[in-house]
Amino acid sequence: MISTNDVKPGMSLNLPEGLFQVVDYQHVKPGKGKAFVRMKLKNLVTGAVLDRTFRAGENVPKAVIDRRDFQYLYRDDMGFTFMDGETFEQISLSEEAIADAAPYIADGATVRLSMYDGNPIGIELPAAVELEVTHAEPGVKGDRVSGATKPVTVSTGLIVQAPLFVDVGDVVKVDTRTGDYLTRVT
Repeated sequence: MISTNDVKPGMSLNLPEGLFQVVDYQHVKPGKGKAFVRMKLKNLVTGAVLDRTFRAGENVPKAVIDRRDFQYLYRDDMGFTFMDGETFEQISLSEEAIADAAPYIADGATVRLSMYDGNPIGIELPAAVELEVTHAEPGVKGDRVSGATKPVTVSTGLIVQAPLFVDVGDVVKVDTRTGDYLTRVT
């Protein structure tokens, strides 16, 4: 248990409604009456965000989230399979659990899984990943205007807008938060 006065953004709470992460925290002391704490909470399973108000000093159950690095092995009918680098234990996650992270996970990539009571509840990607270009249209000679881009397909199937000089076989760095091209690595 943790007091609502000690809660900080980023902490996880195990409330009766489910497992939540504190997104925003505000301690309010009105002119009349007792102080209270207003929190914006994100459900770690469904992603839904809700506002909740607690009395100041009220105890709430704190959830201990274990974050471990896993290596991506393969994808099959069951979903995505990852292996723990320390115990060599394998975990399969469905496509719904991976959600928007799937286009950024290349073979052999290391991702961080958030675990609660031994069950995976979320996936964290690095800020940028390096992916190989598998398909790119050639840049037309007259298209050398500064800032011109073309769609390229990377090894995971993601289509990224990249500069005209990017070609098949190049490795590009892609931002996992926005899906934008950052730079060419090779």
